[in-house]
Amino acid sequence: MKICPYCSQLIEDNHPYCPNCNKPLISNLEKSVDKNVNLESSESDPFSFDVDEQDEIYEETIIKDDEIDRKIQEIDEVLERNEILGDPIPGSLLLEKSSLYYKKRDLPNALRNLELALRNFEEEDDLFNVAICHNEIGLMQEDTGYFDQAIYHFNRSLEILKEVNDNQKVIKVLNNLGNIYYSIKDLEHSYKFYQEALDISKQENLIYEEVKTSSNLVEVLYLLKDYDRIKRILARNFEFFEQEEDGYGIIATKIKYGKLYYYIGTDYDLASEELKMALQLIERVDNSLSVFIRAKLEWECYLYLGRINLMWNNLDFAENYFVKSLEAVRIFEIGENINEGQVIENLAELYNTKGETEKSNEYYNLSCEIYYKFGNNKKCAQIKIKISENYLNIDDKSTAIKILHEALDIYENLRYTKELADIHDKLGDIYISKRSSDIALEHYEKARVYYFELEDEDSLRIIEGKIKSLQND
Repeated sequence: MKICPYCSQLIEDNHPYCPNCNKPLISNLEKSVDKNVNLESSESDPFSFDVDEQDEIYEETIIKDDEIDRKIQEIDEVLERNEILGDPIPGSLLLEKSSLYYKKRDLPNALRNLELALRNFEEEDDLFNVAICHNEIGLMQEDTGYFDQAIYHFNRSLEILKEVNDNQKVIKVLNNLGNIYYSIKDLEHSYKFYQEALDISKQENLIYEEVKTSSNLVEVLYLLKDYDRIKRILARNFEFFEQEEDGYGIIATKIKYGKLYYYIGTDYDLASEELKMALQLIERVDNSLSVFIRAKLEWECYLYLGRINLMWNNLDFAENYFVKSLEAVRIFEIGENINEGQVIENLAELYNTKGETEKSNEYYNLSCEIYYKFGNNKKCAQIKIKISENYLNIDDKSTAIKILHEALDIYENLRYTKELADIHDKLGDIYISKRSSDIALEHYEKARVYYFELEDEDSLRIIEGKIKSLQND
């Protein structure tokens, strides 16, 4: 018997997690990670399933550019010869060529060849490869922020794969749909697709797909605050990854435990401990990891450690973690991406805490540009409100008003009534401080209409008091 370091209860020596508090233990963990374990990412990437269903480790797929160029040249020679002879162009060669361009991080050429392959397979009525092309195009469109197009291609792939009854690949595409809806914070659709993938995995007894899907589902459950279900999923997944000697899964689950305790918000020390343990495990297996896989594992560790240290007012530590997180994101992502926006926003909040208003606004604007590019207009509006508050803090009311009107325009397009009411209320207060009572009254009256529509009696009472006060002056 041994003692759980978290709840101090006696437990069996061989338990990978505590049955009393559901927290993961590190018994045999380092031994598992030290073995020749599977350190391949289980996340979806373009060409994550191909005709031969060969899973490749990044070390094997990210090869030198000159070798890639040589292979592309060889394919081009075959394609040119076929064109001269009038022979059909094999779609499989175009798929391979697209894969090579993707390895070079050349998305435009990768996408162009995928679209050519898709047309070839459609002409040949090769449904299976048509489905593959739609899935891969969807992943690349997601990479570049074209979410609507990505969703269209994932749905086309899903329709075909369901038609040919390939449930294993159906699960992968459902996860891709869950991932993309999670990225745009459409939790209802994200949850729906993850749950459907989970149900099929259980029906087909596909254990590994079930574990990977439930691991994805956890990201939605954080935001839904379903912490009990998260604990059950992570405990089960952790045990599975240890049994399978899956190093990537072990480390990823430790990271998810760290995020869990961060979101619960009652024990940031424990959250920090889990995230640091994940970083230690990454360090232990450093020689087995490519820089891309390592960066994928590290970026959230650093992000959440930065957030925790920011709350603890350890500003230098927080800044160091955020910078490391940003560096990691830029290693494994292609171009600007929504994760980069998230890290930059946290840096903006850090500089705001340090009183560096100009630098804070600079980073807020950078993050806003990224969120706008990826269609997260709600986030843009929220950031603009933070920027306006920074300007108010340095008594630059004119700029603050301008920025608030930009946020107002976004919320009007989104039809977010509560946010519109609050901004009009705030603008009214600012104009009062500028002694512009007539303009202030206009904003208060607009806020009153929205609060009345919302049936927000408390806010309505306050705003009517402000209006009455102005009318009596």
